Amino acid sequence: MKTTEQKNAEAVTAFIEDGKNRCLLERTDQFFAAQITEAFTDRQFAVDDILAQGEKVIARIFMTAVHEGHFAGNAPTGKVVKATQFREFRVMEGNIVEHRGWFDTATLLPQIQAN
Repeated sequence: MKTTEQKNAEAVTAFIEDGKNRCLLERTDQFFAAQITEAFTDRQFAVDDILAQGEKVIARIFMTAVHEGHFAGNAPTGKVVKATQFREFRVMEGNIVEHRGWFDTATLLPQIQAN
């Protein structure tokens, strides 16, 4: 029998991998979140690591995208980039009832800056 943590981790992984939830994964409380959706096209999200404890699940997600618009003062490069996103989920009875996320721009900016 699976533990609650295993079930919750599976629910979150399924949520992240379901393409129809992509717009939810792009939303964060960070002021530049809208700029990410405008500057980076062909965004794909994949779970890199996941930790569950009780109803809380933390996921490290890689976003792979193409840099096709201005972002943080950087002109489009056409490069494929890989950015890290962290998301915290609260899962109750198999349902995600709350989640929030943060993009790690420290992994993103060096990939698009001019040398």
